[in-house]
Formats: sequence, C-alpha cells, structure tokens
Amino acid sequence: MALPPLVHYATTAEYRTHYEQIYCRGNLLTFDGIRVHFSPGKFGHMFYESTARNGIKDAFSPVRAQRIDWIKATLEHPAAALFEGWDKTSRQYDATRRVAVVYEDFVVVVAMTLKSDGSLKANFVTCYQADNSISKIRTSPVWSRAACLHLLGGTP
Repeated sequence: MALPPLVHYATTAEYRTHYEQIYCRGNLLTFDGIRVHFSPGKFGHMFYESTARNGIKDAFSPVRAQRIDWIKATLEHPAAALFEGWDKTSRQYDATRRVAVVYEDFVVVVAMTLKSDGSLKANFVTCYQADNSISKIRTSPVWSRAACLHLLGGTP
C-alpha cells in the first residue's frame, strides 16, 4: 500500500493551522460513513513528545507532524484493518474503541458514541507509530459495528 506523502512545513504554527482546517473544521467521515470529531486540544497530544521520557510532552515532533495526513488517509481507507481498542483501566478489549491500521504500523484510535438518532459518531483519541505493539494490535478482536452498537445501547 503506497504511503501518503509526508507534509513538510517550516513552523509548528503551520502544522497547527493544517490540523485545525482539515480536522477540527473539516467534515471527516470514515470509509463506512462515521463522522469523526477532532478537538483543537489534541494537537499537543498528537504532535509533541516527551524529551525526559516522563510522560510530559514538551517538544514538538516534526517526525510525528509530517504524518498529519496519514490520519485522514487511514480513516477514509476502505481496506483499513479494524480492531477493538484496549482499555487499560478495565484491562479488556472495548468494542466502542476502534483502531484502524493501513500504513505500516501507524494506528488511529477513535472512541464511538451514539448520535441522537442512534447512529454512530466518533471522537478522535490518538494516533501513533505502533512499532512496539503492532503485533498485539493485529491480534486484537476485529471491530464490529454490531457489537459496538449493542454495547452502546443502539440498534445494530
């Protein structure tokens, strides 16, 4: 599968503008018609990393930011492999979390909820290169719309 091109900007502000225009103000739908919502506050989570390895993301990561268009491409790709996400708090798979993988070990995670009409909508959670965990992700349960709707109390 051909990789989407990397995005190269000179400044963090240009990446932030791109993120806000495409993701926060855009109308991004997954290949199967689920609207994904993005918060402006997720920019730091997505494109910064911890220099001290203490969990505090304090440095902008051009390597992460260059993959900004991989998020949209992954969510829209009809051949994306879809898996249930892992809930580390309850230590079990969660059918309301959807992990999409298309390009190498790049994963995009969204959390599903119901719209007032009972259909699914999604909130962006995270994206990352899953170089250490991709084999575990690929052996996770396959995501099912019916199982997700059942868990949320909607109709399959």
